[in-house]
Amino acid sequence: MANIGFVGLGIMGTPMAHHLIDGGHTVNGYTLGNIPASLRDAGITECQSGKDVAERSDIIIVMVPDTPDVDAALFAEDGIAAGLSKGKTVVDMSSISPVATKDFAKRINDLGCDYLDAPVSGGDVGAKAGTLSIMVGGDQDVFDRVLPLFELMGKNITRVGGNGDGQTCKVANQIIVALTIEAVGEALVFASKAGADPARIREALMGGFASSRILEVHGERMVKRNFEPGFRIGLHQKDLNLALTAARQLGVSLPSTATAQTLFNVCEARDGSNWDHAGMIQALELMADHSIG
Repeated sequence: MANIGFVGLGIMGTPMAHHLIDGGHTVNGYTLGNIPASLRDAGITECQSGKDVAERSDIIIVMVPDTPDVDAALFAEDGIAAGLSKGKTVVDMSSISPVATKDFAKRINDLGCDYLDAPVSGGDVGAKAGTLSIMVGGDQDVFDRVLPLFELMGKNITRVGGNGDGQTCKVANQIIVALTIEAVGEALVFASKAGADPARIREALMGGFASSRILEVHGERMVKRNFEPGFRIGLHQKDLNLALTAARQLGVSLPSTATAQTLFNVCEARDGSNWDHAGMIQALELMADHSIG
């Protein structure tokens, strides 16, 4: 059984930490605000800072929203780096910049510690079910050591390369997810405005080549008008910004990604940053002057 630190106990981090506790591990937790009551009841050790977490733990997991948040969690005065000693391992499971990740990894390595970037896909549904896809960048021996922990939180776990490659994989994932949400939204708006029942259309498409996890889960959200966040539009905007920024640096054109970002921007302008990203359909409905609801 491992002594695990967990920094960032939000929508994703809370169920992930629960799986580690259920697996018999000691979990030392810190988050901005209050530790969720369910984790206190489960026996998490409450810490006062990232430094406190690192001092108590052998492997420290970070799960926070964005690149500046990871920077602060790691390198603030009372951050994780201040509590590290040689031989410990930092695992960043946030979704952040691949370029910044390489710098963070080097700074942690310079302290005599190991580093993995291990962003996830699957949203709060996958986090609760322990079925996340985990994309890992880092050395093979470090990956092998942390793999039993990943297996408590996810099902599809792949080491894709060195530090930064996990984050690159996650950016690619978010491009695919955003464009598929857009495709599902366009199809349902088209069908509904043509007079068909979007719920029946979705049901029919689930049995054909157009079937996908996004059609299943997010298509249902669209039909039922459930935009309570599993994964917020504001976070997906952040991920697509990472994609578009990297594309400019690489000289790559991502035209459909840019369109998806524009649709998310329309949602944001309608106070939709905290909608689930399936709420992108509301931008398409606005353009069509038609709601499938």
